[in-house]
Amino acid sequence: MVNHTDALTNKIIDILCREQSTDGSWDDPFDTGVKTDAYMIILLRALEINDEDLIRGLTERILSKQEKNGAWKLFYDEPGGNLSYTVEAYYGLLCSGYIQKTDTRMRLAKSFILKNGGLEKTEMLTRVMLALTGQYKWPAFFPLPVEIMLLPLAFPVNLYDFSVFGRANLVPIMITAAKKYRKKIKGTPDLSDLYVSRAPEFFTTEEIRAFSGLFTLIDQGIKQILLAPWQLRSFAIERAKQYMLHHIEPDGTLYSYFSSTFLMIFALLSLGYKKEDPLIQKAVTGLKEMKCTIDGLPHMQYTTANVWNTALISYALQKAGLSPDHRTVKRANEYLLKKQHTKYGDWVFHNPNALPGGWGFSDINTINPDVDDTTAALRALYASVTGNTRMLSSWDRGIRWILSMQNNDGGWPAFEKNTDHQLLNLLPFDRANLIVSDPSCADLTGRTIEFLGNYTRLPRQSRQMKAAVKWLIGDQRKDGSWYGRWGICFIYGTWAAVTGLRAVGADRNHPSITKAVRWLKNIQNKDGGWGESCKSDIQNQYVPLGKSHLTHTSWALDALIAVENKPTPEIQSGIRYLSDSFDRRDWTWDYPVGQGMAASFYIHYHSYNYIFPLLALAHYRMKFGETMQNR
Repeated sequence: MVNHTDALTNKIIDILCREQSTDGSWDDPFDTGVKTDAYMIILLRALEINDEDLIRGLTERILSKQEKNGAWKLFYDEPGGNLSYTVEAYYGLLCSGYIQKTDTRMRLAKSFILKNGGLEKTEMLTRVMLALTGQYKWPAFFPLPVEIMLLPLAFPVNLYDFSVFGRANLVPIMITAAKKYRKKIKGTPDLSDLYVSRAPEFFTTEEIRAFSGLFTLIDQGIKQILLAPWQLRSFAIERAKQYMLHHIEPDGTLYSYFSSTFLMIFALLSLGYKKEDPLIQKAVTGLKEMKCTIDGLPHMQYTTANVWNTALISYALQKAGLSPDHRTVKRANEYLLKKQHTKYGDWVFHNPNALPGGWGFSDINTINPDVDDTTAALRALYASVTGNTRMLSSWDRGIRWILSMQNNDGGWPAFEKNTDHQLLNLLPFDRANLIVSDPSCADLTGRTIEFLGNYTRLPRQSRQMKAAVKWLIGDQRKDGSWYGRWGICFIYGTWAAVTGLRAVGADRNHPSITKAVRWLKNIQNKDGGWGESCKSDIQNQYVPLGKSHLTHTSWALDALIAVENKPTPEIQSGIRYLSDSFDRRDWTWDYPVGQGMAASFYIHYHSYNYIFPLLALAHYRMKFGETMQNR
């Protein structure tokens, strides 16, 4: 008789195979809440593009996510609501024209905004959007003057000290801030009644004090450039414009990110481009093409996640028993081969001796590969490499790129090597380090050495491997956990670190491993599962969710399975939780397990509740040679 875990494994396999797209990919939504939905409405109205079907649908989606107190939350258990998020949703609804300020729902939202400090207390990136659309006054000076574009690479702070994500968003902001650009059209809502103070300042006194030292350093460098001030600004703006134009993806978006494309459109307008210009129209079309449908309503994705989804799903299906020759796997891997990068991106500035060979996150990305997507794609291709010349060439290029991306401290970043300039963390962004830097992190380093240890012949005693292990062990928290930057959060980081260390030969009795196992066991819920709140990411310490989550449970289980020699009670109860809870659809099913844009949104990966339970079940069977009996 087929037991529960076999039935669940087969069920997930069937679901994933059915959901594969015709091009071989999986286009599961990259669900970032309503922020991008609101920004899309604001953008369309500002450009006078009256796509009413889309605007009405986005309006309905935003309203569907409003809380009873009038606020919008970034995640289910966020206390009360989120001020910036609520301002953005409120503004988007007003811009739609379908909801008026007198609506009871809007009155509640306004009350929440004012009680929580008004527009003045919103995040800096929200204030930028408000300034662009005429709702906020630009500051007299901006802490990142556009002239930074002219600072040489040898200067202590220059453009390429910022992470690629930081550059993508900051370059258009620097242009618009220099121009003090604002675009209001007839019918643009007036948000002046959302201010608490009579003379709101763009930056607080504390923010100005924090970045004054950095600004002084940048200003000293600018003064060394022998040009008149007006020439400096003119040349800098032109270089910033060229930077944007040279990083536009084939679909018209800037780096395939919603936020940077939104900002680029306003930067182009500030430079004199007409809203009808083909560059702007193509950018808008590119954003529209990132639309997906969730629960019958449109959602503007921050980016597409096809490559990431496809790499993880192909790998999980193979681990669960599908042959590399299975039609689903072959189609997926053909898709992945086509998406390997052949162009140089900005990563080459800090890694000049490497050739292209990585993979990006989105379906349309061609110049911004990342370490995590590359190892994920290579895992999926691994079983098909032998005897396949084309696959072997792709494999070798990917491996070389991954190895070249290791930071000097031994860990791995996401996008660019050695991009962790501590001075930049002084910028007045909420959690600036998550926007402007790309440091080594436990999740990326752990997953990379897991790949290298299990799927390559890189010696475990090699200099690179020893440096990675040393960095990872040094990054462990006192309680035994690791912080994972790109997921939520400590369970995620601990899973990546433990499975990585085990893959490169760390003994199960190694102090770091035993501390991690003890921590995982201590936070297991009574029902056998695990669950972590997004509050962990904000508070920088583990905060339980209060309920078990399928993905968190799978990560914790996978870590324990990698360590233990036999099924422990903790593993057995975790497996049982997956079997008993998979078909349950409560609020945890949609709970986000990823962090984006410095915690200005959190990500619900619609594929994760299938991928990671499938992997945990597969690894359980592979490790212990058994399945759970029906008990």
